[in-house]
Amino acid sequence: MSFNLATILRESALAAPDRPLLRFGHMQFTYHDVDIASGRVAAGLRAAGLTRGDTVAVQLPNLPEFVFAYFGALKAGITLMPLNPLLRAPEVAYHLQDSGARILVTVEAFAGEAARGAAEAGNVPVYVVGAPVDGASSFDDLYADEDSGDVEPMNSDDTAVIIYTSGTTGRPKGAELTHFQMYMACTVAGQTFGYRTDDVTMAVLPLFHVFGLSSVLNCVVRFGASAVLVPRFEVGTVLDAIELHRVTVFAGVPTMFVALLHADLIGRDVSSLRVCVSGGASIPGEVLKGFEAVYAGAPILEGYGLSETCALATFNQSADDRRVMFIGKRMWGVEVRVVDGEDRELPPGPDSVGEIVLRGHNVMKGYRGSPEATAEAIRDGWFHTGDLGYRDADGFFYIVDRTKDLVIRGGFNVYPREIEEVLHQHPAVLEAAVVGRPDERLGEEVVAFVALKKGASVAPAELVDFCKVRLAAYKYPREVVVLGELPKGGSGKVLKAELRATL
Repeated sequence: MSFNLATILRESALAAPDRPLLRFGHMQFTYHDVDIASGRVAAGLRAAGLTRGDTVAVQLPNLPEFVFAYFGALKAGITLMPLNPLLRAPEVAYHLQDSGARILVTVEAFAGEAARGAAEAGNVPVYVVGAPVDGASSFDDLYADEDSGDVEPMNSDDTAVIIYTSGTTGRPKGAELTHFQMYMACTVAGQTFGYRTDDVTMAVLPLFHVFGLSSVLNCVVRFGASAVLVPRFEVGTVLDAIELHRVTVFAGVPTMFVALLHADLIGRDVSSLRVCVSGGASIPGEVLKGFEAVYAGAPILEGYGLSETCALATFNQSADDRRVMFIGKRMWGVEVRVVDGEDRELPPGPDSVGEIVLRGHNVMKGYRGSPEATAEAIRDGWFHTGDLGYRDADGFFYIVDRTKDLVIRGGFNVYPREIEEVLHQHPAVLEAAVVGRPDERLGEEVVAFVALKKGASVAPAELVDFCKVRLAAYKYPREVVVLGELPKGGSGKVLKAELRATL
């Protein structure tokens, strides 16, 4: 079967070419505008020597150019790998090398770090939105003079997007999401959610994250709605955009709802909001209730998914059919089970806690270049999430805990081992263990425990700074605790539960 995800843009542009797709400040781009701009980028990528199956890295905040590059790459049959603009040069280099990306598109504010990473990865060509740094080219150079109108016919299981995610071992792995998988994800999500062509959706969730890319941008385009691009979450900016554009749909992580709950709404008109979606981490019940009391008429519907499942798995489908604190029911075409250590399905009830496993059109193709990791994650067709939970008799699922040591800080996944490896690079550090500490604003905060080499001395603040220049801003530990030694079990494994208990 031939299918290209870019079809969602082409079909919506044919149906309503003059309807606004992107709103950015006081600028506006119609579906026709975006179709033409992305077509010119597709032609430009081909002219730059990229062919079907190649990979393009895009390291941009929520700007119109992200959307042009995204659909341009898809139209050309090129795989897109979105990257967080805050990544440091060594992190950029790793992602470029691991994915085999042929070029990197970034923005002026982060171009220096990106260019250093691209050089380390083997002099990957860099294109910059804004003023280029030395050795880089302008993103404008990727626009061909004309849009050929071509959309490369792809196989439905060809990789459309690679989203890097942290697993239980090793460095970040690239989850390969296919054209058909991403189409099904946005179609099922949009139908479940009840997207309308007159909806105006706030796109403040980063588009480099699967939640923002699939559940916001793709849903908007698939159903012919409009998106308001906001590059960074700031309460005042978000409220201004809601008022200016009469936003009807807001999707965010719990920390955003906490900030909006405590915002000053005097003189504000937020009555256009009709519904909100929360994901990325569990939203506290008191936050949900408080928000809905302040933003009357805008219920928060919570869902659950992972990068490997294109942000799709379960959802609370309406304010009338939901359970606060639960992650909802399975979505169309997705099977969800709770299993024990022998992969046997458990009965419903809070006493039957097990691992949540998934099967269906939402599950990734695999991890790029990692057959062993893929085989470990997908067993007998079931994707093992590493999350512990249970289901009730009505089919609602509840997350109890995570089997992974993953820390979710402000909606971003932070993998402790990556930080621990950086800490071990410091000459004074003997051992390191990183855990998450509950945080009212961010959900979790990153805390590192270290034991020093004999005779060594280093201030905790110095270790924080050491990590700060080597890791993205959302990853480095805000607190370092120096211990004489780390607690260990009989096997010599560090007992992180004991460390968490001290926080």
